[in-house]
Amino acid sequence: MSDLPTKATIYEVGPREGFQFEKSFIPTERKIELVKALTETGVKDIEVTSFVHPEWVPQMADAEAFSAGLPEVSGVSYSCLYLNTKGFDRAVKTGRYHFDGALKLGASPAFIKKNTNKTIDETIATFDSWIDKYEEIGVAVEQATVNAAWGCNYQGDIPPEWVMSRISSIEQAINARGYKLKRLLLSDTMGWGNPVQTKRLLGAVRERWPDAEVRIHLHDTRGPGLANIIAALELGISHFDAAVAGLGGCPFAGHAAAAGNICTEDLVFMCEEMGIETGIDLEKLIECARLAEEVVGHSLPGKAMKGGSLAQYRHAHAAQ
Repeated sequence: MSDLPTKATIYEVGPREGFQFEKSFIPTERKIELVKALTETGVKDIEVTSFVHPEWVPQMADAEAFSAGLPEVSGVSYSCLYLNTKGFDRAVKTGRYHFDGALKLGASPAFIKKNTNKTIDETIATFDSWIDKYEEIGVAVEQATVNAAWGCNYQGDIPPEWVMSRISSIEQAINARGYKLKRLLLSDTMGWGNPVQTKRLLGAVRERWPDAEVRIHLHDTRGPGLANIIAALELGISHFDAAVAGLGGCPFAGHAAAAGNICTEDLVFMCEEMGIETGIDLEKLIECARLAEEVVGHSLPGKAMKGGSLAQYRHAHAAQ
């Protein structure tokens, strides 16, 4: 028997990772409309935008205006993406964001070069300056983030040993500055994962860092996304990223089909049906998914928004 967690924490990333994949610019007020609707579902953490050069991600050219329009909702925090210190400074200046104090290092040397134009060693050499930046705003540096941890369209299969090595490099850097590694965020950036591989990777990570909170960011590019979530749940992992309606993907993943994160409402439906509490209102989330389709102007891959929850059927049978 598997020892499933009783609760799962879901981090919504659709407004950031979803919108960045859209070719037509989405008006700022419509982005804010979707975020506001998401804040009413019970989601507690929403990643909403990227502070990157608009030449690379034109959809995020309105990051400051978008940030200024975010609703202030008790119990809800906003996060954002930044790839360099200039972007970080822009994000800090808005005064709207939660910073996780993460040092980031890709498992794939080829993807690191493509995404940030740095080698692994060059990235590691920036860690001290990043810690300085976090300390300037009073944020403890306690998280390691590793992307392309399952596989890479530019590099091929990624051995678990590479992922372990990247985490160890980050741990060494933060320990040297008096911090302890408390959280891990691992990403299947290009949708390479399968359940067996997921258990092998996460099992090795959990064995090496048993006290660290593990969060995973999966893509459903080729279909096994929720199966990989099940594999993680069976190992006791309970922190997951997901995107409403299955929005988005990575525009630098090297494949036109890279779109398609784990769908938030599908994940919530599955967890709740399995008896795993999420604290999220599925009916309201389904409405958000339909709104997301309206905002982007095309069909999105989420299934629960099309099939609906089972509540209406259970209610009908209970009334008989």
